[in-house]
Amino acid sequence: MTMLVGFAPHGRGRAVLHLAAMLARSSGDDLVVCAIVPAPWPPSPARVDAEYRAYLEQAANDALAKARARLPADIAATFEVHHARSAPAGLLELAERHDAGVIVTGSSPAGGAGHVSVGSTTSRLLHSSPIPVALAPHGFRCRADARVRRVTAAYGGSEEADDLVVAAAAVAGSVGAALRLASFAVRAHPPYTAGVGTDPEEEIIERWIDEIREAGSAALAQVADLPVAPAALEVVVGRGETWEEATEDVEWEDGDVLVVGSSSIGPIKRVFLGSRSSRIVRHSPVPVVVVPRAAAAEIPEEVVGDR
Repeated sequence: MTMLVGFAPHGRGRAVLHLAAMLARSSGDDLVVCAIVPAPWPPSPARVDAEYRAYLEQAANDALAKARARLPADIAATFEVHHARSAPAGLLELAERHDAGVIVTGSSPAGGAGHVSVGSTTSRLLHSSPIPVALAPHGFRCRADARVRRVTAAYGGSEEADDLVVAAAAVAGSVGAALRLASFAVRAHPPYTAGVGTDPEEEIIERWIDEIREAGSAALAQVADLPVAPAALEVVVGRGETWEEATEDVEWEDGDVLVVGSSSIGPIKRVFLGSRSSRIVRHSPVPVVVVPRAAAAEIPEEVVGDR
């Protein structure tokens, strides 16, 4: 399989290269590293426009030269400059041309270090890509020999979530990683009331946690049918009064990757983040892979076919 890596034409995106190298080293996939040059619209033969296009193309080639120098020597990659009406459109065009299985991109520089920050390009991809999109946290770095050690699937207990579990398990098993299901119990701040405690709400949360653990264990039982099972299996629940607290309540380590499924209200063949998925992505301290619902059902067969 091929991974398409979107590298910013200004050449300052190191995080996406670190993530791409870790994913490729784990899976054995080849990389296509690309820089998208926006095409002017409407097209103009004017000399000043031609000179500006030449300047942009040279900047993109210079950026790819930096990317080539920064990638570890053990990672096979090709490099390509592509002209398109926009960066998201160009990435999707190249993904189709190369039959890519995933698009790897970075976070917006406007976001805080250590977390995923969705910019305009990434936002468009997360609402239109027919294949998974991998997002590197802002400032993400990993060792030169880093591999994926654990795949964490964000689990909500639905039927679509079960498909995501099997897909994440297939990928984890193929790269020798462990599998973990993570759910998040977020309790809003209680209103100020006299003589009314939060015990009923705590009981509801505890009951939900018990149910989600039971459903998660049942979902993991399906993993036993895979040709190669993950190295280890577990279910965890993060708790907090905010999404940030709930996410941080779960232990994260180097080599972790979080897998999030598309919203059930979106197009089945496209990535589409719902409100809960968006919150999980924005507060993740590790790389995130967002998977369209249709792709989640196909991934196990693709992984078996590649073996």
